[in-house]
Amino acid sequence: MTAAERVRSAVAAVTDPELRRPIGELDMVREISVDGDRARVGIVLTIVGCPAAARIEADVRGAATSVPGIAEVEVEVGVMTPAERKALTEKLRAGRPARHMPFGPDSLTRVILVSSGKGGVGKSTVTANLAVALADQGLSVGLVDADVHGFSIPGLLGIPAGTQPTRIDDMMLPPVAHGVKTISIGMFLRDGESVVAWRGPMLHRTVSQFLTDVFFGDLDVLLIDMPPGTGDIAISIGQLLPHAEVLVVTTPQTAAAEVAIRSGLVARQTGQRVIGVIENMAAYTLPDGTLIDLFGSGGGAAVAEALSEPGATVPLLASIPLSPALRQGGDAGEPIVGGGTTDAAAATIRDLAATLARQGRGLSGRSLPMSIG
Repeated sequence: MTAAERVRSAVAAVTDPELRRPIGELDMVREISVDGDRARVGIVLTIVGCPAAARIEADVRGAATSVPGIAEVEVEVGVMTPAERKALTEKLRAGRPARHMPFGPDSLTRVILVSSGKGGVGKSTVTANLAVALADQGLSVGLVDADVHGFSIPGLLGIPAGTQPTRIDDMMLPPVAHGVKTISIGMFLRDGESVVAWRGPMLHRTVSQFLTDVFFGDLDVLLIDMPPGTGDIAISIGQLLPHAEVLVVTTPQTAAAEVAIRSGLVARQTGQRVIGVIENMAAYTLPDGTLIDLFGSGGGAAVAEALSEPGATVPLLASIPLSPALRQGGDAGEPIVGGGTTDAAAATIRDLAATLARQGRGLSGRSLPMSIG
């Protein structure tokens, strides 16, 4: 193998941070030449102003420099032609038509809706941390922020304000944060906008576009952070994804639990299956061993029991203790499950993610569709 071939092999293995595939596979590598210890590497990006340009160039430079005998690297960066972009999008879609919803009943992606009866129970915080914990288990994870009026996922994942999906013709690439591919209406608001005041038809169209126009690639699991209650979006997603599974989030408080039951019942009416209940803000233990149940107790178990049917028990999958660290991590955009913290809430969410990952992993180690009995 010549020096130029060794450099090409190293550069081709560099991963595009948005598409999560090697740039060699994406036909982004161009002419490569080597003169002594100096290499000249040509690459093309998908669009002008690609947000991942600096990282790709740095990774290419590092890969070429890692080849024995190469001391200097000159990287020439160009942009794909319209024909090349079209060929790329066709390759990524793998024969599927544009604006095709890839998460139908025949998809290998498991779709899980995270719902709640009312706001303020920590549903979005739980969803963001669960997504990161699943990604840390080696799963390919996507997250749709369907809470259009009360979007908070970008902030919880630390996605900077103003971040937008990269557009390749009619395809949108979602930003990736903590290993999770994420889309939210907050990424489309113009400077100065902070409020979305839409009614049913616009909400339906927005959610539909999130599921069709955004290219998530091959996912093991797609989490959808639902708005609280049983409104337009819950009905729309029930129509678009009737095969989806549902996790219901509640606090231990009786008033919250009673409302949470309704969200599960509405999901069931559309054909979706409630696979479990997550109790958030449960009792926590003080350093002296005192147990504090600030929001009462028993709400999660009550919801699980109310949603169970003969032959179809709905389990209480997790009881997450009230946690200042969980709140602080959300405010900082740093989900605490991604660090080495021993916080009890983080450990509970990691345990839940590990259980889901084990149930969805084949003997070969390849991620497979997950199921909870």
